[in-house]
Amino acid sequence: MPMRAMILDQPGVPLRSSLLEIPVAGPGQVLVRVSTCGVCRTDLHVADGDLKQAKLPLVLGHEIVGTVAALGPGVEDLAIGQRIGVPWLGHTCGSCAYCGSGQENLCDSAAFTGYNLDGGYAEFTVADARFCFPIPEGYADAEAAPLLCAGLIGFRSYRMAGEARRIGIYGFGGAAHIITQIAVNRGREVWAFTKPGDLEGQAFARQLGALWAGGSDELPTEKLDAALIFAPVGALVPAALRAVRKGGTVICAGIHMSDLPSFPYEILWGERAVRSVANLTRDDGLEFFKTLQEHRIHTSVQVYPLEQANAALEDLRMGRFQGAAVLDCRE
Repeated sequence: MPMRAMILDQPGVPLRSSLLEIPVAGPGQVLVRVSTCGVCRTDLHVADGDLKQAKLPLVLGHEIVGTVAALGPGVEDLAIGQRIGVPWLGHTCGSCAYCGSGQENLCDSAAFTGYNLDGGYAEFTVADARFCFPIPEGYADAEAAPLLCAGLIGFRSYRMAGEARRIGIYGFGGAAHIITQIAVNRGREVWAFTKPGDLEGQAFARQLGALWAGGSDELPTEKLDAALIFAPVGALVPAALRAVRKGGTVICAGIHMSDLPSFPYEILWGERAVRSVANLTRDDGLEFFKTLQEHRIHTSVQVYPLEQANAALEDLRMGRFQGAAVLDCRE
């Protein structure tokens, strides 16, 4: 029996609508009937060829919500019919120094959903059962999809800010609108930086609890303790360095970013730090979904049918919606 899927044949070419055979769950895997799949900026980077060495042809998508349709040999912790989420990190070796020290996100043999592994722009997918998360009750499938990457990697980035009380967020999209709510719920101040002139985006940030919102070309009226950069724009690094106090941290949360421009050492001096976020760990996921049970958050989503995946990607590229795009993969 075939399933509907959207296929990337090569970077720079629109996805192709196709019928594929439903995959079979192998040892340690589950077959997932996909309900919804978020459309992430990383999908754009894969589709555009910014991220090299993707498996081709490829089914994109790593913010997957669905139900377990079949269990592969050896799977005991999940049940048929259970609602689960499938994230970006799809597999690790489990035996290297990184995996053994709580840094499985850095495993050299890691495989990623919708990049090395077929993802969720389809009616079915298979996933390593160890890397799937139960989805908390109270979140509809479309609401839950962005949590699997925008939420998870955003949360890892937020945790890297430590005890920062005054947090700047550059790039107010899927991740930012989730993390703003978590930060505000925990009593932090959020300062939101959007594209210059994006008054609608700034209003959206204030609606979610941001104390201040302005353009990325502006400086805050007070120095920040930390800044999270979600937009894949290298030029934001020196902008954020100018915004944080001495001893502050600038956290680059994207998997891909354009080249950083040169900048004067004086804006780095004063023990300011710049660090990147790479992927996520399963511990991040467990802590994140525990947080979502303690503090209900709202995800703003624009839903598209599966066949309109190309339109969703283009709307994301052009910033035509607030929040996150989600594909409805049900017939």
